[in-house]
Amino acid sequence: MLQPKKRKFAKEFRGNMGGVATANNKVTFGEYGLKTLENGWINAREIESARRAVAGFTKRKGKVWIKIFPHKSYTRRSVNSKMLGGKGSVEGYVAVVVPGTILLEIGGVDENTAKEAMRLAGHKFSVKTKFVEKREI
Repeated sequence: MLQPKKRKFAKEFRGNMGGVATANNKVTFGEYGLKTLENGWINAREIESARRAVAGFTKRKGKVWIKIFPHKSYTRRSVNSKMLGGKGSVEGYVAVVVPGTILLEIGGVDENTAKEAMRLAGHKFSVKTKFVEKREI
């Protein structure tokens, strides 16, 4: 699973999400992409599950780009612990996404294959997604 090699600060605050994507909002590498329609946290497990779904459906033909990386750590307290003693230990890592962020890109396959692969990958994410195409000018 994806996670940072090193963290300067192990534990982060939750933060607040809002706005729309100003970066990573266009299909750049492949011909087709998967765009998010709402904001949220995407877990490292979800990213790996989507990658495996796309690779399995396309029989590893073409190329897949993962455009997000889980930088943010989240913590969890142990079960039946009292509300004292500070913050819990790091449980995993998430990628923070806002509407318009491209999650995955695919190239080297036909449109029907890409559409079905992205549909399968979209079911793995905890946010609503949409299939998009690269528009050549």
